[in-house]
Amino acid sequence: MINQDIVAGIDIGGTNTAYGLIDHTGKTLYSSSIKTNSDEGAISFFKRLADEINKALSLIPEKTILTGIGIGAPNANYYTSTIENPPNLNWGYVDVKKIMSEYFDVPLVITNDANAAALGEMKFGAAKNMKDFIVITLGTGLGSGIVSGGQLIYGHDGMAGEIGHTIVFYGGRECGCGRKGCLETYVSATGICRTALEFLSNYQDASELRKFTKETLTSKDIFTAAKKGDSIALRAFDFTCRILGFKLADSVAHTSPEAIFLTGGLANAGELIFDSTKRYMEENLLFSYKNKVKLLPSGLDNNYAAILGAAALVTSL
Repeated sequence: MINQDIVAGIDIGGTNTAYGLIDHTGKTLYSSSIKTNSDEGAISFFKRLADEINKALSLIPEKTILTGIGIGAPNANYYTSTIENPPNLNWGYVDVKKIMSEYFDVPLVITNDANAAALGEMKFGAAKNMKDFIVITLGTGLGSGIVSGGQLIYGHDGMAGEIGHTIVFYGGRECGCGRKGCLETYVSATGICRTALEFLSNYQDASELRKFTKETLTSKDIFTAAKKGDSIALRAFDFTCRILGFKLADSVAHTSPEAIFLTGGLANAGELIFDSTKRYMEENLLFSYKNKVKLLPSGLDNNYAAILGAAALVTSL
């Protein structure tokens, strides 16, 4: 039997960590996830993750060789292979390459989770023939990966592209990064929940969202209510789209992308997020950019998008 080279793609999120084994064509041979549980500490987490990857390798029937590991994670530095004070994880400075080298003797590449998503979109998704685009990930927070001239923008220190931590309201909502008013505190799964809760306090409209508490309300609950015409839920989506739209208009001015891709849980709201965001973006674009920038969903399978993005880090070497 001929050996098959595969890579491990890992996406570390604030709540869950997805991982999978991917072949050179982008086919996912195995995928699963574990709870991140960042409070346990990074060393313990990566040991648990390594055990799961080794277990996955043993379950694949084909004769395979692991040739590399790609990791997407918040505040990950491509140049140093470290994670540096991630806002949604209870970690400080983590030398990922050093920790994982105790378990695997293969090349390891790590970058910001949204940067990984952008590479995945370019290698396996809807941006295959594009050289200038932006990927926005709408999950627990808001991440962004920026590709210009066919190259992912890392900046001089490996930390470029944090659109989610640009300020939209000075002195606004507290962010996990320690500042106030960051975009992701308004435009993300957690951000829209905060908006809905504020609107429930500020407006007297009847709403099925009133049965939820701060602890139980989710973005999916808001989506479900909005689809039924719930006024508070619809207000929350409109507010979220307005902020995202004008911030994307600002981002267009930096790199003049051909397209902006929205991915992640909140992007699954479909027309509720895409239609209004596109309208608000066009309203705020500089005239020379109007009607030139496409707003698109990811071309990757939602079930595997994050790990395909991480795998693309290795396959692009």
